[in-house]
Amino acid sequence: MAITFQAENTGFPKVGKRATADWIKSVAKSYGKRVGDIAYLFCSDEKILEVNRRYLQHDFYTDIITFDYSEDDRISGDIFISLETVLSNSQQYGVSFEEELNRVIIHGILHLCGLNDRSEAEAGDMRKAEDAALALRQGLCP
Repeated sequence: MAITFQAENTGFPKVGKRATADWIKSVAKSYGKRVGDIAYLFCSDEKILEVNRRYLQHDFYTDIITFDYSEDDRISGDIFISLETVLSNSQQYGVSFEEELNRVIIHGILHLCGLNDRSEAEAGDMRKAEDAALALRQGLCP
């Protein structure tokens, strides 16, 4: 069981792999989940658009796409993150690239843990869960 990080057609972001993996495991544990195989692929807007069109039949850019392969209490999945959209969103929301990237990284994990963000209420719950997870990271990695 492993958490892996790869980049395709983009630079590799500054991600402390071990600290991030420990953080992910802590968040998963707080939802009663164990971590299985999770693969992060950092990519360009064009790659995430291609994935969105091919697998989800959506014709738009997004910051993250999560494919969930979880079974029982073990979370597993492939998580695509567009670094271009993360950068754009960080500028739009007035936060650092690192903070926005961490928010998106954990957003995918929260989906694997069973949270959704389809409705306004769900999106609000997701945001609260992201904030709690970011606060946990601060405590783990000061």
